Amino acid sequence: MQRNTHFNSFPHALRHMAGHAGVTLLAVGIALSLPVLANYILFTWWPMVASDSQLLLINEIIFAAVLVWLFNLLLGAREARISHRLNSMAQLVHVRLEGSRLSRRIDRGLLERIGGTRDVSVMSVTGFDTLVSEMRKLRQVIDDCYELRVLLMNPHGPGALRRVQSLGDAGNLLEGCRQETEATIERLASLAAAGKKVTLKFYDDPPFWNLIVTGEHVWVQYCHDGQELKAQPEYVFALSRNHPAQGLFPAFYAHFLNNWSDPRHPDYDFATRQLVYRNERGNEVRRVPFGPQAKPAHERPLVLLAG
Repeated sequence: MQRNTHFNSFPHALRHMAGHAGVTLLAVGIALSLPVLANYILFTWWPMVASDSQLLLINEIIFAAVLVWLFNLLLGAREARISHRLNSMAQLVHVRLEGSRLSRRIDRGLLERIGGTRDVSVMSVTGFDTLVSEMRKLRQVIDDCYELRVLLMNPHGPGALRRVQSLGDAGNLLEGCRQETEATIERLASLAAAGKKVTLKFYDDPPFWNLIVTGEHVWVQYCHDGQELKAQPEYVFALSRNHPAQGLFPAFYAHFLNNWSDPRHPDYDFATRQLVYRNERGNEVRRVPFGPQAKPAHERPLVLLAG
């Protein structure tokens, strides 16, 4: 059964009840004031206006301005309704902007709803902001999950070089990218040592999407060439329980799964610091050291292993 988001907390329920009470009191007040208002218009206001041409002109201008304002208000309400319907079809539930107070406040409410997520999947550049940095509140969700699947860009591959070249100072940025990736690896290793099921893989291509799947929500950022990832807005799409095939959540989750199951993307062995390549059946075929000496997949010789 789909959770009722209108009453996900006691203060929220109180605000909802106060809103209903306010609307009811306003409707009663308008109903009681209608006879008094009609009496004033008919016997006081209209005789005074009808006998003064200047006052009549002023009232006509004010009335026309009010009509224009109401017409624009109705158009805005119609556009908002269409936008809401389209967002509902796409299952867009939040847009996170860096430095926005409103975004941070909505973030907190959304994180309360996704608390207790069993598994988290991450496809990122270095994973530092998501897994290591204290700035992202998703860290608590990751700490509470049971299984964690992470797909990162190989900082020693050709995709990383292309990425940092588009940003400017390639040398310093590449070294920073490698340091952030190493910090993420240490963080994942500590989570694995704490008993979580952690799997880490690497891809060699330049990053395209930054995805974080937390249960029935996916957090999406576009990795634009020449711009830092943190400067891009982050869109949150939810799974529609009544229509699972509707919206953008299935598309982005399928994108993650396709990359996750791609045999070109090796596993990372935390014990040996090696990249483990497997075939389509999941059998190990070769290992290479993780580091600057590791060559791209198409340049590595194929070394078959037993089994």
